[in-house]
Amino acid sequence: MIYLDNAATTSPKPIAVRSAVMTALREYSANPGRSGHAMSMKAAQAVYKARSGLAAFFNVPQPENVIFTGNCTAALNTVIKGVLKPGDHVIISSMEHNSVLRPIESLKQKGMITYSIAKAGETDDETVDAFRRAINSRTRLIVCTHASNVFGTILPVRRLCALAHSYGILFCLDAAQSAGVLGIDMLDDGYDFVCCAGHKGLYGPMGTGLLLIRGGAVIDPLTEGGTGSASAEAVMPDYLPDRLESGTLNVPGIIGLSAGAGFVLQQGMESIYKKEIDHISYLHSALSGMKKIRLYTPHPHDRACAPVLSFAVDGADSETAAENLSRNYGIAVRAGLHCAPLAHRHMGTEQGGTVRVAPSVFTTRRELQLFVNALNKFAHLT
Repeated sequence: MIYLDNAATTSPKPIAVRSAVMTALREYSANPGRSGHAMSMKAAQAVYKARSGLAAFFNVPQPENVIFTGNCTAALNTVIKGVLKPGDHVIISSMEHNSVLRPIESLKQKGMITYSIAKAGETDDETVDAFRRAINSRTRLIVCTHASNVFGTILPVRRLCALAHSYGILFCLDAAQSAGVLGIDMLDDGYDFVCCAGHKGLYGPMGTGLLLIRGGAVIDPLTEGGTGSASAEAVMPDYLPDRLESGTLNVPGIIGLSAGAGFVLQQGMESIYKKEIDHISYLHSALSGMKKIRLYTPHPHDRACAPVLSFAVDGADSETAAENLSRNYGIAVRAGLHCAPLAHRHMGTEQGGTVRVAPSVFTTRRELQLFVNALNKFAHLT
């Protein structure tokens, strides 16, 4: 298989990640922080080492402010439902994933909050102005994607964070598509919350995610239960990470995620980004010469973007194109709305969606050439 669906989940995983998961299953297969026996203590030490390493990776001052979650969606829900109170107002961008839209819409339908959608502009100034105009006296939180999972659009999130803070508003970054690919520095960038997928650009296992917390904002837990601490109390502890980590942790996933971040550090984030964006540049140039292909991602030379490319084939819906590539050529891409109807509405592609290609550091130029040839054959048949 030629795997070009890395914006959903990176594959293959680095050897170091696979090895770390197997080691965890063999040596740390006990509940960390729940028992005093040797394997439990070993598991707790391994989790702490992973937490500390990831804190250093994102420059989170306190390791305890690195919260392990099941995925980026869980991290976003934790912030959205744990920070907002009745009467609050939220602002999101027109490029958001359903992991942001759905929990916010749910709170709105329950009569708890209101929200506004700020349109991403042609320029960063236009985007910032759109967010500024949406602010009102009840705005408590801005949630914004770092980079669109469909079109690769990078939003001016550092400026939006500064804007939020100038009004006393909290800022949450959805880094599902950017963690491990674009630099994130909690201390320097100033984000209050960063939500990450462990299984994408960090090359960790599926079922892993992170919530990074900068400072003293109080978050009500999304789930409540055993933490191995303050067990005599009927309520959750008021300190991190315990307050937001109830139940048994995914120790093999956490150890694998830590190894994935180590792989990114070893390869160099800038080196990974350059390789992937070079792939996108090659694909953009190749596809732009095909008559029946409509590109929706700008060329990387025209505008900075995340390493994904979306397109449509005239005369064929996106699912048909993806299915043909898979069945006839063994090429894996993503098609449809990509769980991001807002982004498709913004780009005018909500009817048929798009085909998305997302290379990784393991993708070869030969694989991309085979993809281009296969797509060209399909386009000629439609």
